[in-house]
Amino acid sequence: MREVPDVLAPGLRILFIGFNPGMRSAETGYHFAGYSNRFWKLLFTSGLTPHQLRPEESITLPQYGYGITNIVSRPTRAAAEITKDEYRQGREELKVKLSRYRPCIAAYAGIGVYQEFAARKEVACGQQSEAMVEGIIDFVLPSPSGLNRMLFDDQLQYYLSLRQLAEGLNKP
Repeated sequence: MREVPDVLAPGLRILFIGFNPGMRSAETGYHFAGYSNRFWKLLFTSGLTPHQLRPEESITLPQYGYGITNIVSRPTRAAAEITKDEYRQGREELKVKLSRYRPCIAAYAGIGVYQEFAARKEVACGQQSEAMVEGIIDFVLPSPSGLNRMLFDDQLQYYLSLRQLAEGLNKP
């Protein structure tokens, strides 16, 4: 299984952060490529992108001011397969990426992603009160995974809030 390359650039408005690539993403080499994953549909429906991108178009995200990375780069069938050591190393690597690329907003695609990164148990979706990296807004989204039973319209509300937050920033 191959790792899925990050989509990073300096000056991003939003950096989306997932757990790790799933099997379909490892097969294709593109983020959020699972058949039931709703990430790309949520981006479009919320107005974050002008049309619904396909996973293979993820390399175009920087033109919209977005990027994608993961807390752990090793692909697995389920996030439950990620080890404590992988999370520890992933936290360190993610802090380096955030410090280097300085996105305006770090958007964590799942409560569990942020719980692992921030080492916090009590986490709710939405903007977080404290930043893990100074000067970067932390925003937690519901997981777009098809395994998440939250209704699409309920998930969409958080993506709409994220868009509103991003539009309110001065950075182009």
